[in-house]
Amino acid sequence: MDPRILTLTLNPTVDVAADADRVQPVRKVRTRGETFDPGGGGVNVARVLRELGAEPVAVILAGGVSGRFLEELLDEGGIARRSVPIAGRTRISHTVHDLSTRQEYRFVPEGPEIAETEWQAVLALLEAEPADWVVASGSLPRGVPADFYARAAAIAARRGQRFVLDTSGAPLRAALGAGLALIKPSRGEFEALVGRPLPTAAEQEAAAGALVREGAADLIAVTLGHEGALLAGPDGLSIRLPALPVAALGAVGAGDSFLAAMVLALARGESPAEAFAWGMAAGAAAVTQPGTAHPRRADVEALRRTLTPR
Repeated sequence: MDPRILTLTLNPTVDVAADADRVQPVRKVRTRGETFDPGGGGVNVARVLRELGAEPVAVILAGGVSGRFLEELLDEGGIARRSVPIAGRTRISHTVHDLSTRQEYRFVPEGPEIAETEWQAVLALLEAEPADWVVASGSLPRGVPADFYARAAAIAARRGQRFVLDTSGAPLRAALGAGLALIKPSRGEFEALVGRPLPTAAEQEAAAGALVREGAADLIAVTLGHEGALLAGPDGLSIRLPALPVAALGAVGAGDSFLAAMVLALARGESPAEAFAWGMAAGAAAVTQPGTAHPRRADVEALRRTLTPR
């Protein structure tokens, strides 16, 4: 049996995506081809894990009619979930693909404010829910303290679980050194974390290696957009892979797809290098599909065969 993977999403969303002939101000922008996806970092990770053959459990905060819609979408997708009810309404995000320019416009609200009793209920759930790996991904909503992920990581450490974190800013900094198995910042998030620009490959690799040696996390995967990605790990491990040449239809959830495939490979006992290659394949497969985090398993497997980690 696969290891049990729990995903955690404090600020989930209902993702609405559509096409428009042209996006322009003032006039009505009529859309078509609408899709509705359950979204937010950990939710996206859970959906991709499911596509790749795992049986994850998604922990979410959900409130209002939009929260019930989110739960309905997860249920339709066959994603097991543990919902913590909140007084506020779950946010709704909107992505519009301008067909005339092939540009993507993403509108992402900040989400509801969370009461202390509500985020404390999530920690209590984490104390009780069985898991081998916990993947926390996404922003923290208003009202949740910046050290929330550090507290969650401490719970995982006490329970012998591997904790993976994909977030940025103060919540990421607060959790460094808390026994993290993997972090996955983008280039901008990584530069903000280290406090300086990293324009060259050598500088990026040196900074990632230094953080690993300092104990910030066991593995650091930095996604670099069209430049590919970088992996740093123990014993001087440093791998860089180029971006795969695919036709992009959308970018929403590509990083979450990368993370899902990498975590699943690690959970199945693959080496960091092999897991990194699976992450690259899933991220590339995700951008070839419209909507949020829709890589197809066959595409991921085909793209993986084109990569040679080194």
